[in-house]
Amino acid sequence: MTLFDGIAARTVETPSLAVNILERTADDPETSPERTVVFVHGNLASSLLWQEIMQDLPGDLRVIAVDLRGFGGTENAPVDATRGLRDYSDDLHATLTALGIPAAHLVGWAMGGGVIMQYALEHPALSLTLQSPVSPYGFGGTRRDGTRLTDDDAGTGAGSANPDFVDRLTAKDTTDEAQTSPRSVFRTSYVAPGYTSEHEDVWVESMLTTSTATGNYPGDSVSSENWPGFAPGGIGVLNTMAPKHFDVSGIADLPDKPPVLWVHGTADAIVSDASFFDLNHLGALGVVPEWPGEEVAPAQPMVSQTRDVLARYAANGGVVRELALDGVGHSAHLERPAEVRRALLQIIGYVDMPADPAPPTEAIILRSAD
Repeated sequence: MTLFDGIAARTVETPSLAVNILERTADDPETSPERTVVFVHGNLASSLLWQEIMQDLPGDLRVIAVDLRGFGGTENAPVDATRGLRDYSDDLHATLTALGIPAAHLVGWAMGGGVIMQYALEHPALSLTLQSPVSPYGFGGTRRDGTRLTDDDAGTGAGSANPDFVDRLTAKDTTDEAQTSPRSVFRTSYVAPGYTSEHEDVWVESMLTTSTATGNYPGDSVSSENWPGFAPGGIGVLNTMAPKHFDVSGIADLPDKPPVLWVHGTADAIVSDASFFDLNHLGALGVVPEWPGEEVAPAQPMVSQTRDVLARYAANGGVVRELALDGVGHSAHLERPAEVRRALLQIIGYVDMPADPAPPTEAIILRSAD
């Protein structure tokens, strides 16, 4: 595990499994929850990808990044996908309980955004920062209002995983020799064109911590009479976000609403209204054959769904701030770190939020003698 300066890893024992976390070595464990920030990574990633922003946050905060089960240094316990993302949110709660943290500011990326939304439905949270989050209605197979396209969620879940990509994950392939190499997938899907980093090897290392053991990535699938011929099974990572297993749109009705920051890039290839990981969109493009058409298999409008649910959250009394970054891909904290850091510090109350509308300005002219 490649750790940056000032970052350390340790294992937290919980009743269900051993969880790996990253911490800053200079942080004070007695820091109050109001000054504690917890990062939760997404699918095909680990806590390693949070290290730059961990280093850059103010020193009087306590900053923790958690590895979900089957990723990073956490145990490869199987995932019960029929519970949606609850296995992960339960593990997160157990970890924070073991650390003596009753509530914290939670930051979730992609699938991790879904994990912290699920967490907020069941446990107190001080704020939620959702970076490129999975739609509140899951990944694939739904219309804008969240209604499911088929009874079995055909075309979603583990069956959509590329077998060669899974093989390369298992083999810990660090090359860019194929489009299905993890490094190539990072360059084409995790970030927008033009992004470069001296830490790319670490970002790929993070992807390669993904367990492909039974019950982890990608999971099982079953046959379907509906196009494209498969449906999600009951175990594994990708099936956790199938619509029949996952729906956190009820977050809009929470009685106690933590402030929400929604960060997303306009060039995100994974979470968008035209995702290149949505088989229905790929069918419309002719990439997947025999697409049955827009009426039967429309692409999932993921960003619009998130906007709709957060609009209801705000209408019901919650505070929501949206940070849409032009030309940014799936990894805003890597691509535009200063803007993400500033917005995060605002939503947790560390610095003041900008007034909206901005107050009138006043010019004050001083003599040079003054």
